[in-house]
Amino acid sequence: MRPVPATVLTNAFYAFYDLHRPVYHAYAQAHLPPEEAQVAVSHLFNLVADNWTTVVAERRPSQWAWKRHTDTVARRSGRTLTAVENASLLHDQLLLNVDQIATVTGTEPAAVTALLSAARREVRTGRARPRPWTAAARPTVATGPGWRRTLCLRAAAV
Repeated sequence: MRPVPATVLTNAFYAFYDLHRPVYHAYAQAHLPPEEAQVAVSHLFNLVADNWTTVVAERRPSQWAWKRHTDTVARRSGRTLTAVENASLLHDQLLLNVDQIATVTGTEPAAVTALLSAARREVRTGRARPRPWTAAARPTVATGPGWRRTLCLRAAAV
């Protein structure tokens, strides 16, 4: 097999960065003070860049990065959220749809739908824990031609 040119890997990393960074930053801001959120996101993308050839060899590179990001945020905030809580935060607080959540977290849309259903059940039955996140900047989607979407940050009061 021929080696992949470095420019292709570099462009792929920047595409990954441009797609995921706004959501990762908004997620970190929901849990951490602004300076800490910036450090957490920088840490993650340094880790991704250092391991890029390994990351792109993964079946789901987004899942690899999301796991490390949520671990970093949990370590810095002192609180680990469940997958249900994460899906709820991404959907209800950051206003991402199921496909966007699936893309960012590297999971199947059906799994995201199941997590959101579980979150709604927890709220209805009164088993939901209080939301641990703070008001955050919401990433919104600026739609482009076809399937391409660019996530942009929009500061919003919650």
